[in-house]
Amino acid sequence: MGLVRYLQHWLSDTGAPLHVADFVPDTHPLRQWADTFPWAALVAAVEHSFATRFPKRSPRGRAPVPLRVLLALELLKHEVGASDEDICHRLRTDFAVMYACGLQEYQAPRSQGHFVLPETLCEFRSRIDEALMDALIAIQAAAAMEEGLVSPAHLVIDTFPCAQGSQRVTDATTL
Repeated sequence: MGLVRYLQHWLSDTGAPLHVADFVPDTHPLRQWADTFPWAALVAAVEHSFATRFPKRSPRGRAPVPLRVLLALELLKHEVGASDEDICHRLRTDFAVMYACGLQEYQAPRSQGHFVLPETLCEFRSRIDEALMDALIAIQAAAAMEEGLVSPAHLVIDTFPCAQGSQRVTDATTL
């Protein structure tokens, strides 16, 4: 009963928000995964690309979902093999996913089913063109080389899917 009384204000949406990082240990795989990305550079590239290709929207209505959250959800969705619906649901319920998305504090209305709707994630994905994807890959590759996670001698970026058994050469030593 003491725990329920302690959490009573938070459960009724009137208490202080929870600090997400306090609930995700440093050894958690999603925390370690999220800490390897150069998020500021990636978000800046997305913002620049969207600003040049899409007009500004009206200031009326709800505030947009932060690009950092959408980008992290899209990357995380492929990392864990989840659907749009599943990853959006996990954002609402899983502190590790919240941490990976850069959310510092958590307090959402209980009546809200999703923080990010799957349709919003689908629309974001449709706006990522080939030039933006190339820029994001280049930023990630440069950050990985700078951190010493990969060496330039063994870095091959293959953006074309190939069928199994294909004769296409993708090995860095044969190129």
